[in-house]
Amino acid sequence: MINKGILSNVLGVLLLVVGGLMLTPLCFSFYFKSGDERAIVAAALLTCSVGACSLYYKFENTERIGKRDGYLLVALGWLSMSLVAMLPYLFSGTLNTFSDAFFESISGFTTTGASVLMDIESVPKGILFWRSLTQWIGGMGIIVLTVAIFPLLGIGGVELFVAEAPGPTSDKIHPRIRETARRLWLIYVGLSVLLTLVLWLEGMTFYDAINHALTTMATGGFSTKNASMAHFGATIQYTIVLFMFLAGINYTVIYYGLKGKFRQAWSSDEFKTYLILVISLTLIVTAGIYSSVDITLEKAFRDAAFQIVSMITTTGFVSADYTSWCAALTLLFFILLFVGACAGSTSGGIKIIRHLVLFKSAFLEFKRLLHPKALIRTKVDKQIVSPRILTHILVFFILYLLLFVFGSLIMSFILADFDQPLLTAIGSVATTLGNVGPGIGAVGPLDNFALIPASGKLFLSFLMLLGRLELFTILILFMPYFWTGK
Repeated sequence: MINKGILSNVLGVLLLVVGGLMLTPLCFSFYFKSGDERAIVAAALLTCSVGACSLYYKFENTERIGKRDGYLLVALGWLSMSLVAMLPYLFSGTLNTFSDAFFESISGFTTTGASVLMDIESVPKGILFWRSLTQWIGGMGIIVLTVAIFPLLGIGGVELFVAEAPGPTSDKIHPRIRETARRLWLIYVGLSVLLTLVLWLEGMTFYDAINHALTTMATGGFSTKNASMAHFGATIQYTIVLFMFLAGINYTVIYYGLKGKFRQAWSSDEFKTYLILVISLTLIVTAGIYSSVDITLEKAFRDAAFQIVSMITTTGFVSADYTSWCAALTLLFFILLFVGACAGSTSGGIKIIRHLVLFKSAFLEFKRLLHPKALIRTKVDKQIVSPRILTHILVFFILYLLLFVFGSLIMSFILADFDQPLLTAIGSVATTLGNVGPGIGAVGPLDNFALIPASGKLFLSFLMLLGRLELFTILILFMPYFWTGK
């Protein structure tokens, strides 16, 4: 049976925390006199009131939470945060419809970075900071899920790097999950503070620096400028590339690096694949840009490095219109919507570890054909990947592909009146399911999702949540036996 008391208790605490954090933008509201103070306070008070009522329902925490409760808690937690986070948009008049406000809110918490705001720079400063903060909270929430909740549920590919998987991340940073989460949080907060200071010293205003630091470390991609990172110079763009790359690394690997345990960090096959992929694709795209666009080699390299890292880490910042370079590069960037960075990072997408295991298994299948009686196992970091995990990854890929195909079909009907309904449909579905941000078609790097019909925005919001929570967490709620227990 579902333990309603524990669910209500935990959700109440969660909403109280979000309500408290909702007050932090007030310092910018008062400083810039942006006129959104009342909207923020009203939204925070309403959120805290709902949280207090939910907490009052049953303040007990003596029973152990079960797997069924865990699945429901994760899904309801993300959904409830997204619902209350849209209140500042509605109360301030920044967004006037439920579909727009919910889309912007869930895009923040899922660190997708897709937006419906037409003129970002005209948005009140407090609301704009709250928009960035939702991504930072979402990124931190993913760290909590990956080290504390997902391993207990055994869902998605997260078990690959925490519960059973080979690699440095299967080692315990600390024997207690709570202490592990605390140390990873410290890294997350520390990198966010460091990036804020660096960007400030490089010429950004403090307000822009802290906003971009929050959304960079969360691999979210929300910017305070209409032109995104194209608004800033080369030095700042190179800095953002570096920190986006760091944000795409498994936080356990970063921890080992900070502790000086470089051998353990380098033993990660996923990290090495990530590094090689970024370097090789950057060189290929640099050559493609330089040969097809009349710009300097340095600018070609910078645009290539920025967009490659931004897409692989699913950050979604934009420094150039990659759809204007050439058809081959546009197709390449569309493919990158399905990659993702390392598991255990704040990035979205399929994740490199899944691709790595699948490709290794596929490669060894040819060897098995030649030696049918030999016992040939797939290994990652010199350890055997169990058949159950291989099956899990295969099922994940099949589900992901089916969701993309049927999602694109649904969006094609919704976007029938668009100039490029098919390109926009597959672009919007791929980028929201992968939590990237920009796509192709009418939702490319120079556009946003404002023109998508309300039904399309709600459907894409569902895909964002589905992708962020590793598919299984949401899809299992639609299974009859989840509720019957049979």
